[in-house]
Amino acid sequence: MANPFKFLQEVRAEASKVTWPTRKETMITTVMVFIMVAVSSIFFLAADQVIRLVVTFILGIKA
Repeated sequence: MANPFKFLQEVRAEASKVTWPTRKETMITTVMVFIMVAVSSIFFLAADQVIRLVVTFILGIKA
């Protein structure tokens, strides 16, 4: 059976090795995520519209 106190000491030692991002790095990453979400949304909107046009043309559906 492992010693729980030794385990907690090892957890604290590993947690102290973690390098946390700075506020600037966090903000830059957040902005990049929002930009990628916007670009992906526009891409999938355009792809959806193209597929809709192709399917309606092939099936002869009039809107």
